[in-house]
Amino acid sequence: MALPKQKTSKERRRKRRSHHQAVTASIKNCSQCGSPQLNHHVCPTCGSYAGREVVEMESPKKTKSE
Repeated sequence: MALPKQKTSKERRRKRRSHHQAVTASIKNCSQCGSPQLNHHVCPTCGSYAGREVVEMESPKKTKSE
């Protein structure tokens, strides 16, 4: 099995791993209802995508206290 001839320095190791950072999700507001949603995803509140309704959303369920 091959072994490295020299120790990999911290600088060289960190340069190699410079692209491994976490990326935050990009969030925008829905054009129909204005609630926040992920880009290129159906709105979880109103079920619309690209200005048209894609998924039929049920009306909110009433709780026993109402």
